[in-house]
Amino acid sequence: MRIDVIIDSICPWCYIGKRRLEHALALRPHLKPEINWHPFLLNPEMPSGGADRSMHLIKKFGSEQRVSRIYGAIADVGLSVEIDFAFEIIDRTPNSVDSHRVIALAQEQGVARPVVEALFSTYFIHGEDIGDHRVLIRLAEECGVDARLTEALLLSDTGVSDIYDENSHAHRFGINGVPAYVFNGDWVISGAQEPQVIARMLDAAAVSDNAAPTAPETVHKLK
Repeated sequence: MRIDVIIDSICPWCYIGKRRLEHALALRPHLKPEINWHPFLLNPEMPSGGADRSMHLIKKFGSEQRVSRIYGAIADVGLSVEIDFAFEIIDRTPNSVDSHRVIALAQEQGVARPVVEALFSTYFIHGEDIGDHRVLIRLAEECGVDARLTEALLLSDTGVSDIYDENSHAHRFGINGVPAYVFNGDWVISGAQEPQVIARMLDAAAVSDNAAPTAPETVHKLK
């Protein structure tokens, strides 16, 4: 079984979705799926140096009060999967392209899952800028990726066009929000679904690559 997980590293719902996927897998310990991580760009026009987070979110959602309500609700959900979001200490919304390039490198090295977790926790819990190359190199090295490989990658343009291509590919196939999970390259479920819902998808995917899943309306077949 293959699960392609589509995320943006600056998306709090994607962090929640990662934890819920892990909880679903714990409900089905006999399943050992191959998990691959793919990029999605919530802010494809973000400047390379990122932007002031407060100003960015007010522009996106309309007011400071609305931002506070939205992220307060996300923080409450986060606690249910043992994520203690610290939105108040995050100063900048980074451009996430380089973090996605590091995830791709980590995937080649077989350590994508810990790198994804490190990116999320570093940004959402410790408030560090995951657009900063020094931060990315450190995190990758802590997860087992040679620092020289990460530095060489980030000093080049390698993989940049691939990130934008994958983002466009996701949109073309009807994925307009993240997280999204693609099972066996065929069936898609979008949103940070509850573990029980994801577990039902795991059951369907385990039966057959083309089995019609018995899951909610959020499930659709790739076009």
